[in-house]
Amino acid sequence: MEILINRNLVFAQNQYLETDRLKLRPVTLSDANDMYEYASDDETVTHVFPIHQSLKDTQDSISNYFMSAPFGKYGVELKETGKLIGTIDLRVEDQHNIAEIGYALNRNYWGKGYMPEAASEILRFGFEELQLMRIFATHDVDNPKSGRVMEKIGMKVEGRIPNARMWKGKVVTDAMLGITLEEWQKVHR
Repeated sequence: MEILINRNLVFAQNQYLETDRLKLRPVTLSDANDMYEYASDDETVTHVFPIHQSLKDTQDSISNYFMSAPFGKYGVELKETGKLIGTIDLRVEDQHNIAEIGYALNRNYWGKGYMPEAASEILRFGFEELQLMRIFATHDVDNPKSGRVMEKIGMKVEGRIPNARMWKGKVVTDAMLGITLEEWQKVHR
């Protein structure tokens, strides 16, 4: 089944998404201090990206990753305070009608349900607006908290990939979790 949808237009029309407690919106250079707060924390970024050594590293990351190709990349902002507490992205593979979710969250906000809340909205957007047939995510098996977020949004373990990659000098085994449109619709009808 071929999907005829201009996903870039859909992303352009949906650069701002909201949940009860969060705004999902484009990341800008004005977010550099908030992002540096967690990007310079080794525990927060151990499994996600190389630690930022300076505010300039964060500004480079924002301009080179988030701003240069912004579609599908969202800052996670607390509505109550306007503080950027993390990021979430949806990387679409148009040819296969699927997408991968990735995220990072300031550890000062772990355990409060913010990332499952943001990821649930990204799933809704992916299935309802982008008309995807499957959304998946992977995590290092040594990072079970990330896997727990995936389970909370309805993803199921699809497999383990031993020796999936090298990360920060170590061989990593990844777990892959996913959810199909049909599985998501069963819960959200």
